[in-house]
Amino acid sequence: MLAFDIAQFFPYLNHAMLLAILRKQGFSSFVVRFFASYLVAGFTSYLWGSFRSGPRQADVGVGQGSALSPVLSALYIAPVMKLYHMQLVALKTLLLSYVDDGTVMAQSKFLNENRETLKDAYAVLLHLFVAIGLVLEHSKTKYFIFDHSHSDYSPPIDLGYAPYTGENLLKPNLYWRYLGFYFDRKLLFHEHVRYYSTKALSLVKAMKMLGSSTRGLPPREKCLLYRSCVLPIATYGYQLWYYEGAQCKKALLLLKSMQCKASLWITGAFSTSSTGGTESLARLIPIHLHLQKMTGCANFRAATLSDTHPLRSILGQDHHKGAQPHTCAISQMSEAFKQKVKGTVMEID
Repeated sequence: MLAFDIAQFFPYLNHAMLLAILRKQGFSSFVVRFFASYLVAGFTSYLWGSFRSGPRQADVGVGQGSALSPVLSALYIAPVMKLYHMQLVALKTLLLSYVDDGTVMAQSKFLNENRETLKDAYAVLLHLFVAIGLVLEHSKTKYFIFDHSHSDYSPPIDLGYAPYTGENLLKPNLYWRYLGFYFDRKLLFHEHVRYYSTKALSLVKAMKMLGSSTRGLPPREKCLLYRSCVLPIATYGYQLWYYEGAQCKKALLLLKSMQCKASLWITGAFSTSSTGGTESLARLIPIHLHLQKMTGCANFRAATLSDTHPLRSILGQDHHKGAQPHTCAISQMSEAFKQKVKGTVMEID
């Protein structure tokens, strides 16, 4: 997988290109004229104390804090996604985009084959982004390998663009942080759980400062703080690694250790006290039972999703409703293959 970054995405959006895209996408002339008046030939001035600069031309970009910027940026980047997916069969890759971050994924039985495929896909993407006036920041490009075998073979990749070309190749990272999730090579998510359990434990230790000058917080309020502020952090993204058949023993040990320290803080008990006893006195259920409860609620909540929600496209045939089935959907799997696949999506289905 290659993760790329678009340099100065919001400030670099070209207004003339945006209006041309809106016309091509079939928006009414009224909408196009509105954005032409709203964006094109704009001016801005800078204020510093009592000093105000003269008007300066601002013919590019959309305000990153503007309510319209997410919609306009999505419409702007849509042609790149469309043109790339038209070449998807030849490239044998999958493109994902989240505002100014994107990923290209290649999957096969040979890492060297994936490496060459990703290099070709990156060149196509660069050409498409340049065509609409955007630039990829090569120095921020990251490379990751996901492999369930026991081999540690991690070949670097030659992007074909500086600084990662020639003798200076792009080496794969051990962990990948994407949208707040930490991915590792085997998709075990041990680093993800370690990071968030440590973050939650630091929050518990910082809460010792709360209280008045004469006494601390009462246990009831400590318990409320732990449930409302600490547990959501510790269990962030739990559906990635907690499901039936998952290898999550190490992850659960980290969370149990975190909750043990939290229960000692809530009850004020000695550090040698038993974990089960302090959890009961603190009115906390064991962490694995808490995860089971959350998993069940989340699975049932999927039934309330809209008929065209993207999650429905990867579920079974009975749950697609208005969503277009994905090529990797459960409905495309054979019955024998379904028995081998484990994960949260299978539980939801």
